[in-house]
Amino acid sequence: MKTFKFLITTSLVFLLSCNLFASDPKGETKEGKGKVVSLTTQEFKSVVYNYEKNKDKWVYEGKMPAIIDFYADWCGPCKRLAPTMDELAKEYDGQIIIYKVDIDVQKELAATFGINSIPTLLFIPMKGKPQLTQGLMPKSELKKSIDSFLLEKK
Repeated sequence: MKTFKFLITTSLVFLLSCNLFASDPKGETKEGKGKVVSLTTQEFKSVVYNYEKNKDKWVYEGKMPAIIDFYADWCGPCKRLAPTMDELAKEYDGQIIIYKVDIDVQKELAATFGINSIPTLLFIPMKGKPQLTQGLMPKSELKKSIDSFLLEKK
C-alpha cells in the first residue's frame, strides 16, 4: 500500500510540474521574467516574427515590446554589452522583453536579417516597424531608446 501511495504521489507531482512548465501553442513561455532570453530560429519565428509565413510584411508575434541582441561568444563588444542587457531586463521587467540570438548558432536568422556587424540590436515596438542599431551603445542611450521608441514615454 505504501508503494502504491508513493507511486500516485510521485505521478501527481510529475504531472503538475509538467503543467507548470508547458508552453502554450505560440510558445509564449519565452517571457523574460527579468532575464535575457536566448532564442533559436524556430522560437524566433514563434514569439517574434515568422518571416516564412509573412514574407511581405512585418507581423510582430509578441505581447510586449522587445529588443533582440544579435551577438557572438567571441565578440568583445558583445561581451561588454551582455551585463548591461541583463541589467535592463531586470529594470524593465514586465514592460519589455530582451532576447539574444547567437549568430554563430542561428545562422539562418542572422542571414535573414543581414547581420554582418555585431552587436546588432533590433528594437521592436508593439506597433510599427522595428529598428536596427549596430555597435556597442552605453546604457544611458539604450534607456533613451527603450523609453522613447519602445515605451513611447515623452
